[in-house]
Amino acid sequence: MVDPITSTSTSSAQQTTSKSSLGKDDFMKLMISQLKNQDPLNPMDGTAFSAQLAQFSSLEQLTNLNTYMKQSLDANATLTQSINNTLITGLIGKDVKLSGGDIKVNGQASITLGYNLPAEAKSAQIKIYNESGGLVKTIDGISTSAGSNKLSWDLSDDNGNKLPNGKYKFEVDAVNLNGDSMTLDIFKIGTIDGVRFTDQGTVLLVGGAQYSLVDIAEVLNNQNPK
Repeated sequence: MVDPITSTSTSSAQQTTSKSSLGKDDFMKLMISQLKNQDPLNPMDGTAFSAQLAQFSSLEQLTNLNTYMKQSLDANATLTQSINNTLITGLIGKDVKLSGGDIKVNGQASITLGYNLPAEAKSAQIKIYNESGGLVKTIDGISTSAGSNKLSWDLSDDNGNKLPNGKYKFEVDAVNLNGDSMTLDIFKIGTIDGVRFTDQGTVLLVGGAQYSLVDIAEVLNNQNPK
């Protein structure tokens, strides 16, 4: 004859194996199932039942504690984000240096391109490519002085036509006095026109184009950007 307690307990356990862990509701169902199906002639030991109640109480307390901690962390994250958003608005009107050679054209009149030469160069030129990798502009005669250099580009191609809105990329080819290629950092300079809060995070509007906070390499003095 099959013990009803063992049969029910086994069935309940099989139903919960698909879960990664037992919650307090599952634990309570198991206890109720044991009480319903216990042998009247051999009822559950009171000490064992008290121990299970204590385990259930501990499980409930831990579950509640975990819920409270998550709520607290979520509240702190929201507060931190709100403070950061408030501080970021103070950057509006500031000139910033944006690292990398990616260019976003969005109707602006011009953009300032920059590069850092580790030493004086023999020659240097800027090459600008569209999103498909096609060369659209070559700028010769740029500064070869060591240090930070910048120039304003009117967003026109080699034929003098204004480039359509879209994504572009620029590179600086430079050779040193010995004729060897030089490795250098490139960047853009622009003024933060506004801040936009999106589902993907906070973005900065620079020259009408969106940039993320991680793109900012430096906040510059507006009177003397370098």
